[in-house]
Amino acid sequence: MPTLLFTFDASLTPLLPVAQRERPAARAWPEGATLKHAIETFGVPHTEVGAVHVDGHAALLDALLPARGAVAVAGVRAALPDAPLHFLCDAHLGATARLLRMAGFDTAYDNNYADATIEALADTEDWIVLSRDRELLKRRGIRRGAFIRAREPQAQMREIVARFRLAEAARPFSRCLECNAPLRPLSAEEAAASVPPRVRERQHLFSTCDVCRRVYWPGSHWARMNTSLARMLAPHSDDEVDADAVQGPLRQGGARL
Repeated sequence: MPTLLFTFDASLTPLLPVAQRERPAARAWPEGATLKHAIETFGVPHTEVGAVHVDGHAALLDALLPARGAVAVAGVRAALPDAPLHFLCDAHLGATARLLRMAGFDTAYDNNYADATIEALADTEDWIVLSRDRELLKRRGIRRGAFIRAREPQAQMREIVARFRLAEAARPFSRCLECNAPLRPLSAEEAAASVPPRVRERQHLFSTCDVCRRVYWPGSHWARMNTSLARMLAPHSDDEVDADAVQGPLRQGGARL
């Protein structure tokens, strides 16, 4: 039975059991166990692992455990993911999914998705799964993902932006918050029948969602929402944001065609 000594870098130690955070952990493993299986028994999903070295040599997660040795596990480095750049939020990240859409990122969310459904979508369509459920992220079909440590939506958004280097890729207010579909420009003439008279008098910039037929315009909350979003997209920002602005209805609009 293989006996190995595991060490985890500082970014991963908060995920370990408290008793194993201060010193390397030695364990015996059954024959046929892989590095992925062994690492995940410590509470670290494979989505959080950036590199593994066995006795100083790089190793793949699917490699079988050696008979003995020292295993060093490093966390992922912050980087903009390869295409496709699209996210799948689990049932507990609904508000965060809305923030990602507000920033212009393709983000799937349905609070009825079961874990097996999320895994299947991630496997077949290569979604980046965002979750606070470590057991979900351990599923083999989820190749790209992130364990979100923050609990509040705005803090979660800042964490995701930092983890995936999203600030430069953001395209604020380019997607429908409800449908996730890209918005397209709408002329004032086309929007006239779908917006209140006072809006027609004051606004000239409109966009629409071709899925749900909502029409959007820069209404009274837009500046406040834009400021809040800019703070969440700013590197190393710990500023408080306006919760009403980012969780309420997008006052760029909401009327249906």
